[in-house]
Amino acid sequence: MKTFDARLGALGDLDPSLLGPLVSAVSDVALLIDPQGVVADVLVSGDDLPADDVRGWLGRSWADSATTESREKIADMLDEARARGLSSRRQVNHPSPHGPDLPVSYVVLSLGGDGHLVALGRDLHVQSVLQQRLAEAQQAMERDYWRMRHIETRYRLLFQLSSEAVLVVDAGTLKIVDANSAVGRLFGVPAKRLVGRVFPIDFDEESDVAVREVLAAVRNSGRSEERRLRTITGTAVAFGASLVRQDGTSLFLIRMMPIAEGTQVTTVSEEGRLESVVEAAPDGIVVTDLEGRVLVANRGFLDLAQLAAEDQVRGQPLERWVGRPGADVGVLLSTLREHGVARLFATGVRGEYGSTAEVELSAAVTRTGREPVVGIIMRDIGRRLANRSGGARDLGRAVKQLTSLVGRVSLPDLVRDTTDLVERHFIEAALELTEQNRTSAAEVLGVSRQSLYVKLRRYNVGRDDAPRSGSEPSS
Repeated sequence: MKTFDARLGALGDLDPSLLGPLVSAVSDVALLIDPQGVVADVLVSGDDLPADDVRGWLGRSWADSATTESREKIADMLDEARARGLSSRRQVNHPSPHGPDLPVSYVVLSLGGDGHLVALGRDLHVQSVLQQRLAEAQQAMERDYWRMRHIETRYRLLFQLSSEAVLVVDAGTLKIVDANSAVGRLFGVPAKRLVGRVFPIDFDEESDVAVREVLAAVRNSGRSEERRLRTITGTAVAFGASLVRQDGTSLFLIRMMPIAEGTQVTTVSEEGRLESVVEAAPDGIVVTDLEGRVLVANRGFLDLAQLAAEDQVRGQPLERWVGRPGADVGVLLSTLREHGVARLFATGVRGEYGSTAEVELSAAVTRTGREPVVGIIMRDIGRRLANRSGGARDLGRAVKQLTSLVGRVSLPDLVRDTTDLVERHFIEAALELTEQNRTSAAEVLGVSRQSLYVKLRRYNVGRDDAPRSGSEPSS
């Protein structure tokens, strides 16, 4: 609608053909209001306004087209326009059957004469959406702010409660940026007084030189071996450093732990040798948390998974590459939670580019810090399976024997016998995989426990005693 269709005579001597474009230019919606406050005509020029909904206001009281809290505003604008000829601008919300309320900012003009009024409105829908997005963005920023505050609070608490003396040193100027209370106890100085001083401090002459050598090595490699040093008070400390970056600045994270005389210090170089052995091992070695998310992976596993870098697997679920999703890794982790170790667990590894490999897993749960982790060693047994008799070969031989019956036994009978043979084979394989755990075997096979128990009785497969998890339902 681009022109008024009725009551044009109520507009006085104005040319209606000129009034329509004029009103369209200054408003998104215009309402012709009769002396009783009823909408006599409408003009919609805004593209975002629902024209059909606005047409529904014709013949109705203007106040009835608005929400409850907006009706008093409409009454005030009508009274003000009748008294002064022009009302102040107010926002009115109209209920919409298709979504949220439609906000419109109105100003009401008196046409004089017979008491007709014109309400000129501007669509605030876009502005309302922007305001809502701004409010949501502000709330998100507020949540992020408090989350960062909580993280910083936890960091400060752990930093100060640590029994290990920890220093944060600017790598460029060697000025101490932060120090925990354990550093103050080590050097006999309040930690706050150490901030701003140039490191190293209070080491004997030989140890002072060693500290500078360690820091130089850290600059080049990002880490260093742990060294045994001595302060000027004669206290022996295990000294280690690493390089971190924060906001574009390089920082040394320095750790010092007092040690008793005669104590052997485990150096990072020894750990480095162990890491080198793990990295060079031909078998895949993976460390995960108890939920199966990868923490560490060696080159052997990356080759099996057809990946180039450890960063591609770190933090990802192991079942993305190992076993069937939701089956093998879940069974393995359940076994580890119950027994702590798992041996000769047969499964497969899927590579990123489509390769597959049959592997045998051995795993154990260990605790290297506050949280337990799972260490998994996986060996490719594809060649061993290719040279092993039995298993698939036995199944193939049995199918071949059934094939020799063609012509003597009907096709439906052959198909039924073959199906039973294959079904029994895979049930036995699932029981062997799960160490006779029938509940886990049902999960691996993707069938209900009741269905599995029926098939076990049918084929006389499995142990006669009750299953490990759950009880066998009565038939």
